[in-house]
Amino acid sequence: MTKIKTFLLSNSNFRICYIIDLFLCNLAYVQIPAYVLLVFMFIWGVVLSCIKQKQNNTFSKMRFGIWIGAFLVCNLITMLINFSVMILTSFVMLLHMLICFMLFYGMHTEENVNIKEEFYKICKAVIYLTTILGIIGITCLLCGVSYDSKEFTWIKFIIYENRFTGVYVNPNILGFISVVSLVCCHMVMKEDFYVEAKQNRVSRIWVFTCLGIDVFSLVLCDSNASLVLVIGYVIAYAVYKLFSAEKHLSAKQIIVKTLALCIVGLFVVSSSLLFRTICQRGFASVINSNLTSMVFISESDVKTSNEVSESGEEIVTFTHKNKNLDSGRFKLARESVNLFKISPFIGISNGNIVLYSDEFSDGVLSFSYHYSDLHNGYLTLLVSTGLLGFVIFATFGFRFAKHIAQHLFKSKVSLQQDIYPCLFSFLCAYLVYAMFEKALLYDISFMVLWFWLLMGVVSTYLNKYEPVYDSQYIIYKKRLRRNIF
Repeated sequence: MTKIKTFLLSNSNFRICYIIDLFLCNLAYVQIPAYVLLVFMFIWGVVLSCIKQKQNNTFSKMRFGIWIGAFLVCNLITMLINFSVMILTSFVMLLHMLICFMLFYGMHTEENVNIKEEFYKICKAVIYLTTILGIIGITCLLCGVSYDSKEFTWIKFIIYENRFTGVYVNPNILGFISVVSLVCCHMVMKEDFYVEAKQNRVSRIWVFTCLGIDVFSLVLCDSNASLVLVIGYVIAYAVYKLFSAEKHLSAKQIIVKTLALCIVGLFVVSSSLLFRTICQRGFASVINSNLTSMVFISESDVKTSNEVSESGEEIVTFTHKNKNLDSGRFKLARESVNLFKISPFIGISNGNIVLYSDEFSDGVLSFSYHYSDLHNGYLTLLVSTGLLGFVIFATFGFRFAKHIAQHLFKSKVSLQQDIYPCLFSFLCAYLVYAMFEKALLYDISFMVLWFWLLMGVVSTYLNKYEPVYDSQYIIYKKRLRRNIF
């Protein structure tokens, strides 16, 4: 019982289990039991948050905690003012935010915990899982095995709406996880990471196999948002490489480096699009040449491909079925304007987005997988909490970004073999990615929690560069000014 109690009271154990379970929620068939387990994991996280707050005063030690506290209060007030039948949904989301802030972002308040050891274990798990699952998905694709369930409409693999989805439930999820896995491969190759984590280095065979599978998956899933994420990561990392080497840059050097960055950006974007197009057409030719021997396991014996050749055979092109570049997001943006007008200052509460759309607007946000969210983290935040909550959250984000950026670019110690630049680059890219997906905060998913996990790991670097002593704690010592500015 003592060992079980110790395990359950460990923030680190919770984070590892929670992230892995959220990862499994994205897999076909495994999704249902993983979501059942998630209910108990969620309760574990809420209870743990309360215990840690009582024992360690986590909130008082949290950097920029005054902004986080104000944001949570804003969400609570909005939820009560917009009381409706969806109050339970809004309350669950409030508890979800508590877990994100207290246990993930707040990991910098924990003592005697090797955060890099914990994070290294998570990165290894992601690499191993994506590699194994990727091999299964690619093998099924090459062997022509696919599945389309009429009863469980979310289970459609290996091809989903003309795009490669592997054993995951959605091509966009496959794309995001592939980018996460790519970044994990980049980080585990950093010497300082596995040395400080006191872990054995991940085999290069695993790493390069994983890289190949991730690139393959990212190309064939045809996720534009995920492509933006990986391009953003490369560009942000290039910014670090170009501007962190020199401590004092002249105007001429800044201009030259900026032009070089623009050239690098154009090259990365154009080459990525060209590479994806060539690979999609090449793999489509290979797959479609074997259509007659494909094995489709379906209740209705209907192939999941969405295009038909001149001979009447269905073909796979690995491109969006929806040819609109925005994939319906412009429509969601217009709907968000209507919802924002309902309560521009305080917002309508996240749980009421679908309800208010049906009641006060044109009802475009039907109760379905795709339209249960605005597919834009910023618009969702703005509509949910209004201008007040948006400004508070943006202030917290700006202050946090300023502090981590200044230490990254002004560091007197070389960070070439450290994961700090990788974390910073991914967070920057994610902020752009959040404009196109259910990201940032209002979603209990691997996508959102991965962001807050990285926020927490980065926050531990602030403890290293900006030590805060007991006499400087924010709330109880009334040092509000330090926390705000």
